[in-house]
Amino acid sequence: MATPKIAIIISSTRETRFADKPAQWLYDIARQRSDISVELLDLRDFPMPFFDEVASNLYAPSQNEVAQRWQKKVAEFDGYIFLVAEYNRSITGVLKNALDYAYTEWNRKAAAYVGYGSVGAARAIEHLRNISVELQMAPTRTGVHIQGGDFYAVWQQGKSLNELAYLQPNVTTMLDELVWWTTALKTARENTVEAELVS
Repeated sequence: MATPKIAIIISSTRETRFADKPAQWLYDIARQRSDISVELLDLRDFPMPFFDEVASNLYAPSQNEVAQRWQKKVAEFDGYIFLVAEYNRSITGVLKNALDYAYTEWNRKAAAYVGYGSVGAARAIEHLRNISVELQMAPTRTGVHIQGGDFYAVWQQGKSLNELAYLQPNVTTMLDELVWWTTALKTARENTVEAELVS
């Protein structure tokens, strides 16, 4: 079986976003593993309009060219880590829109979450877990929350996330869980395709 591919999805597109720091930090940690390959996936590169298709692409092909490119890209991966900013107790509008523009591409794949902000995006991640389930993803139990003083120290005071060594155990556990679920689901998807071809 090929090495599972994981996308780290940057879910904020604001010019002044904080997301780039945790994205690079997480990418640098994840790419040291030999059991997955990782890629940063930035929603800035997929400027989709607000969802305006006749239906979900489960029922009808999307007409928007950027949405089609997004769906093709999402489909390349076996699992996802969502880098989550919290806006008014939920996820960013651009992330919700991106999730809505795909359906089958998310199905039967694993999802993990890294949040940042005053409460580590915990409330937004709870919303995102429910959305993930509706999209037939399997959320990991463990997430990473960069919160409170740590968030402000990195954002405003120039501290590096690498200095916050106590976050590392959660990152490791989250990645271990993600790899397990990604591998299990990838195997199951491949077996299903083989069974369909035989029948």
